[in-house]
Parts: sequence; structure tokens; C-alpha cells
Amino acid sequence: MPSKELPGNASPSQLHFLLNLFPRHSHFYSWQPLLPKQEPDQRGHFHRAGSWAVPRGCDPQTFLQTQGPSLAHGTTTLAFRFRHGVIAAADTRSSCGNYVACPASLKIIPVHRHLLGTTSGTSADCATWYRVLQRELRLWALREGHLPSVASAAKLLSAMMSRYRGLDLCVATALCGWDRSGPALFYVYSDGTCLQGNIFSVGSGSPYAYGVLDRSYHYDMSIQEAYALACCAVARATHRDAYSGGSVDLFHVRESGWEYVSRSDVCTLYTELQELPEPDQELKAEDQELEAEAEASQTHLEPATPPRAGESGALFWGPREETPEDSRMPAETEIP
Repeated sequence: MPSKELPGNASPSQLHFLLNLFPRHSHFYSWQPLLPKQEPDQRGHFHRAGSWAVPRGCDPQTFLQTQGPSLAHGTTTLAFRFRHGVIAAADTRSSCGNYVACPASLKIIPVHRHLLGTTSGTSADCATWYRVLQRELRLWALREGHLPSVASAAKLLSAMMSRYRGLDLCVATALCGWDRSGPALFYVYSDGTCLQGNIFSVGSGSPYAYGVLDRSYHYDMSIQEAYALACCAVARATHRDAYSGGSVDLFHVRESGWEYVSRSDVCTLYTELQELPEPDQELKAEDQELEAEAEASQTHLEPATPPRAGESGALFWGPREETPEDSRMPAETEIP
């Protein structure tokens, strides 16, 4: 199908008519006539249509670093794969510097029935790129007749975002899904990074969440143990990280699709965790009992009698009287 060019001198009403006439996808028409004419760079390349518009003569990366807003933001998101699927959990606080923009935001975005992802970074960038991913996967399904695998979705998102490297795009996500190969988990960053693994935690509270996950995670855990581990990791991370808080959203990706498990207040969760006994308390008690039994058995043992020199000439360690034969110097050993 030929590309339908939009006239550069079209009126707003004509543009509105054309946009409603043709599907809103870059595959069907080109935005190039609407952009000002661009000169090739030093390498002879032109910027793609729809790229960032900056003043003439300015490097996009330098312009955004000097003129763009610098607002600190943070979050705590995690995901891990286990025998019964993939668990995704995240806090709900959206921060903008020292200001809490939204205390109840949703940081886990469903893509389709068997795929969702955690979001960390700039909220607008994450929401925009997940809409783009939803559109591309829907087009894939219409063309091929089936949805792509989790690995294909992760590679597609990584390839699309890598073209905007250096333009202050901030998206860090963990794609959680279930395909024909079973549960799958991928980490994707806006610079094009794409990694596969069993445990990922993204955000300013991730170091604290990793400490809890590394301590208690194992692949063969039960569903209730996985729920408790995810909530515990996020709750303890929000207690230490000032940019994380609000509530804990918990999702479970099964073979039948994703499930929204619960939303729990982090303050309530942390209070309950403080009242619970430590996970290793029973093991410590058993170790103390074993040490006490070992000490008791050692105290009841009779002292061993040191061996004496007998007819066999065995050595002994106790003191004995010195004999005249012992006072003689040993003879030098003759070397044959």
C-alpha cells in the first residue's frame, strides 16, 4: 500500500479530516512533510520523522541536559519467577522531587492477558511506551494470528527505545509473562538493555528489596510463600527509601493469565512484620539446643588415659622417670 503523504500547507480542518480518514499508525502515512526541512548531519544521516524538535544548531542531548528539568524520583518494583508463575509487586507512590505527586498510582501495567510489566523511571515515558508496546503486539497478533513470546516482546520494546538513546528517556521495566515455554521474566532499559533472569528489582528501593529476596527466595516455593515474600520485600524497602511508599500492589501471572492479588498499605504491612518472629528464630533455637547437647556430652566423658610405653615400644605422653640410657646422646646416623 503506498504511503499517503500529508500536504505541508494543509489547513487544520483538512488535517483533521485526513487524520480521521486514515488509520493512526506510522505504517500508513508519513509525517515528514509536516516537519521542517532538515539538513544531513556530519555522517550524512537525516533525523527520523517524529523525532524530538529542538532549536536549530543545538544537540538534543546537550539541550535536554541543560534546559530540561532535573527532578529526583524513585520507586520500588520487583518481580521474580518461580514454579507457579511470575510475581510482580510495586509500591504506589509517585514522587517528583520532594513532592508526592500521587500516593496511589499504578506502577504495574498489563499489556495483554498473559503479559504485564513493572514501571520505573519517568511516569509519562513508561505509560507512553507501554501504549506503544500494546499497539505493536496487537498488530503482530493481527498479522501472525497469535501473540508473540515474552522474549520477542522484550526484544521489540528494547529495539524501539534504543533509537531514542541520549534523549533523556528514562524507562526501566520488568516484563512478566507466560508463553509456550512457561513463565518468563525480562528486564528492559531505555538504552536498549534486555536481560533475562529469575529475580529483578528496579528503583531507588531496589537494594533493600534485593536483601530480602536473596535471603528467602527459592524456585520451588509455594504460592502463599511467594505472596508473603513479595509484600515483605516491598514493605521493608519503602521503610528505608524516602521516595517509595503508599501501598503494595501484588500481581500473579499464571498459565491462565495475570491476576491482581491485592493492594495493602505499607505501614500496616511493616507493623505486622515487626510483630512476627524472625524467620530464622526456630533455626537458631535448634542450633542452641545442639550446642548445649554437645557441651553436656563432652563434660560427661571420662578423661582419656594417655598411652604408655609397653612391650611394643609405643610412645607415651605422660611424665616418667629418666633412665641412664635416656641421658646418652643419640649416635650419629651413618650414611651408606
